[in-house]
Amino acid sequence: MDVIDYLLDGDPAIRWQALRDLTDAAPEKVAAERARVAAEGWGARLLSLQADDGLWDGGVYRPGWVDEDRPMYDAWTATHFSLQQLADLGVDPADERVRRAVARVREHVRWDQEGAPAYFDGETEPCVNGVVLTVAAYFGEPGDAVLKTLLEGQLADGGWNCWAEYGAEVSSLHSTICVLEGLLAWERATGGTDEARAARLAAEEYLLERRLFLRRSTGDAIDPRFTMASYPVRWYYDVLRGLDYLRQARPEGDPRCAPAMELLRDRRGADGLWRLENTREGPTLFDMEGEREGFPSRWVTLRALRVLRWADQVPDRLRA
Repeated sequence: MDVIDYLLDGDPAIRWQALRDLTDAAPEKVAAERARVAAEGWGARLLSLQADDGLWDGGVYRPGWVDEDRPMYDAWTATHFSLQQLADLGVDPADERVRRAVARVREHVRWDQEGAPAYFDGETEPCVNGVVLTVAAYFGEPGDAVLKTLLEGQLADGGWNCWAEYGAEVSSLHSTICVLEGLLAWERATGGTDEARAARLAAEEYLLERRLFLRRSTGDAIDPRFTMASYPVRWYYDVLRGLDYLRQARPEGDPRCAPAMELLRDRRGADGLWRLENTREGPTLFDMEGEREGFPSRWVTLRALRVLRWADQVPDRLRA
């Protein structure tokens, strides 16, 4: 099967993004396909699993932060990452079904701790707050409070670390990529501020100085798992996530992406597809067909192809 046909044979969430990013389809055709995401397939199924109180699976984020009268839940299947997944699927924020779902979150959902703030005000960890800011920007919700928390928590080296409140002084790629995605989404949605833009650019330098996955001291991989494509990304970093971010943030390209681009090209199979190389342990609300570790993945292939398309548009800027 042709690679594009393989993608277009998938869920509406895959099809509309493939049409937009890989085929130069007419805007009306892309919009028509996108409209199906909330009505059928993964998007409709995920929306249907939200309860009237705005929650997915009875909680917001952390299992164990519940009282005796509430059932246990898992972080992966709870509200926070369900909202991240809806944005990944590309549901239309103007769709009435989506508007109702987000309104339930805005009106009812608070973080799991007693006396905690509303969901869109964020909590304390930057990896969590970065995703909240992405979600807020995507669905048109206020994010000033969580943005303020993020800017106050940036470390001296330019990035973020969820362990900073316990004394960590060196940034984490996991935390940093979550915040970067949130800052870029917020800037695009609102026009941004000079302060937020400066924070984003400093964090991009943190990422690029490490060639997206290498130690500055030795040139070795910081963590072998960073070289392995995963999905859903949740709060985890990998090279493909870094490249997919930079194709949006720096469309002009940067030569420091070259080692990561070479790695991505090397991971392409003889059939033209990319495999899901690393799945995260834990339950899911439902399976997305074909997304099994070691097998071709529509999500990974879609993201990899749009990164390569970016590379083809600025080839001289993505070579070492």
